[in-house]
Amino acid sequence: MKQVLLDLQSGSIRVEDVPVPAVTRGVVVENAYSLISAGTESSLINLAGESLIGKARARPDDVKKVLQKIGTDGPLPAYRQAMSRLAKPEPLGYSSAGTVVKTGTDDFEVGDRVACAGAGYAVHAEYVAVPKNLCVRIPDGVGLREAAFTTVGSIAMHGVRNAHVTVGENVAVIGLGLIGLLTVQILKAAGCRAIGIDIDREKLALAADLGADAVSNYDGLAERMKVFSPFGADAVVITAATPSSAPIEAAGRLVRDKGRVVVVGNVGMNVPRDIFYEKEAEVVVSRSYGPGRYDRNYEERGVDYPIYVRWTERRNMEAFLELVRQKRIDLDRLITHTFPLDSAPEAYDLISAGRERYIGILLQYSPNGAGASGTVTRLSGPVARKVPAGARTIGCIGAGVHAQSALYPNLPGLPVNLAGVATATGLSAQSVAKKYGFAYCTTDYRAILDDPGIDAVLIATRNDLHAPMAIDALAAGKDVFVEKPLATDTEGLRGVVRAYSESENRLMVGFNRRYSPLARKMKEFFEKRSTPMVLHYRVNAGQIPPGHWVHDDEQGGGMLISECCHFFDLMQYLTGARPVQVYARAIEATGTLRKYDNFQATLAFADGSVGTVTYTTLGDRSYSKETVEVFCDNAVGRITDFRDLELRRDGKVARERRWLAQEKGFIEELRAFVKGEEADFAGSVATTLATFRAWESIDTGRSQKIDIGTVGL
Repeated sequence: MKQVLLDLQSGSIRVEDVPVPAVTRGVVVENAYSLISAGTESSLINLAGESLIGKARARPDDVKKVLQKIGTDGPLPAYRQAMSRLAKPEPLGYSSAGTVVKTGTDDFEVGDRVACAGAGYAVHAEYVAVPKNLCVRIPDGVGLREAAFTTVGSIAMHGVRNAHVTVGENVAVIGLGLIGLLTVQILKAAGCRAIGIDIDREKLALAADLGADAVSNYDGLAERMKVFSPFGADAVVITAATPSSAPIEAAGRLVRDKGRVVVVGNVGMNVPRDIFYEKEAEVVVSRSYGPGRYDRNYEERGVDYPIYVRWTERRNMEAFLELVRQKRIDLDRLITHTFPLDSAPEAYDLISAGRERYIGILLQYSPNGAGASGTVTRLSGPVARKVPAGARTIGCIGAGVHAQSALYPNLPGLPVNLAGVATATGLSAQSVAKKYGFAYCTTDYRAILDDPGIDAVLIATRNDLHAPMAIDALAAGKDVFVEKPLATDTEGLRGVVRAYSESENRLMVGFNRRYSPLARKMKEFFEKRSTPMVLHYRVNAGQIPPGHWVHDDEQGGGMLISECCHFFDLMQYLTGARPVQVYARAIEATGTLRKYDNFQATLAFADGSVGTVTYTTLGDRSYSKETVEVFCDNAVGRITDFRDLELRRDGKVARERRWLAQEKGFIEELRAFVKGEEADFAGSVATTLATFRAWESIDTGRSQKIDIGTVGL
């Protein structure tokens, strides 16, 4: 299928072939029309067109993260990760309408006409995959062309709701672009009197034609407002888009005592305190298109709110379409341009050049001959690579930040054929395939497993998919490299063990730290030890945002399971012994702190060694993240952030320092997998089980035994 993409490095717009997205908790829709949001999309395009310095100035928080990464990981990994993000094309669009062609929910059937919403979902593409709560049926009497405005219409709808207007109130609308003109019509449908304010005469005239009771530019606005409403506006809705604070200042002068100002557009927010103080006026920044926005449970999982949360995103979308059905909203007057999908770059040129006036710009789609089954896209002319005869052929599943920053950049340098890469979204699959030289990309991971030419699979998806995909890959007769954690629960781990036992193929888990050259030197340093080890692994992780996917009970498994398995495994590697018991305690959850994010876990190993992991999100990120210390035979070893190694014995000190980058073992583990080295599967199972038992120890307050026999090994 074809999709509109933005190059974040150059700012250019292009239309490219990508695989049809996979259906998950919602529907796959064949688009008929999508609406270009000139304001929102132009700001992203303008940012993409900036130099690296310009991008940095626009996003200081991202720059701070890069600087922190330089301090812990080194300049090369920080640079690679930043450039990897910029190299990935950005999808454009968030409002479309079309027909359901695949469904993964009982809410919709194939053939339903639907309006779709959401950045990253309702994009400018022939087919889109949209969660069920961001889809609504289009009522009879409303065309697909009109329904493509639903997302923007619901933004206007939510702005009006935030104004808490009632029948007969006087409302000013500042900024008569697309959302402003929709706002005027919604206010009229709600029984309000509306005054439209803008500097553009044509927009003022159009607002009057669409029902505004009065229109005005800024000249003499105060006097005109007195004529419209002697006591001022009951509410002011700002739908303008400008860095200037002039709209908020004007709103303060126009609103009545104890009135409400609702900011919908992206405007300057230098609020004049004296004006708002004297009137005790309220300022509300309207958040997109209703309750549910930015809530992953609502948007991604489809968990609806009870009806007393009356106007959610989806219900606002339905209400807008009902107004369109009732002919209370005129959209024909707002459509100034319609472009075929292939001419999308011309549509954006029109916006950026400002050669002619525009309001509503639609992209129109022709029926796609490939249909919704086009989940595999072959790349023309992949990057030529010299690969030895008989080299392994690898297929990859998943392409998140870790895969693209730590794993995939190493693949072109290995003696392997890169067959296919699968991700849930076609854009991600296409981007990775082009960047690293895969022969094809797909949104159906089973296409990788069913490919007879592929003998090894690399799985780097979200955590909860690791176990089931590893099981499927083993059943398909493939060698498997699966990122950590191997599983997120005991049942999943038991399933992997069973599949491995029934298979003749190898399975390696991405416990990369044991492959680090620094870790291997430390192990060699203690190779002839005569006493057990005492180990301490301190992890200064930094605060994890509450909404981060790792906290998702379904997807992540929490930091203890998803990240601390690394630290348990490295201690197992250094001791050369299995963990047999664990005792863990965590600080109580409070505020934004999660129960399993700040803890200490002490492990006992079969050879008598003991190791403690201290994991905390309470430290300063500028401090080193990982430090592992080993005490044994009157000697000490220490690794800091996998950049510094210090070994002490008999008063003598040996030090090594990596200046440009960490040596975490990513290339080494992949090289071992490609060579066919036998991995420590039992050790990986023991490590994974140890994290589950540590979790149980925190919950019960008692130590827990670690017996891999309980999972079938």
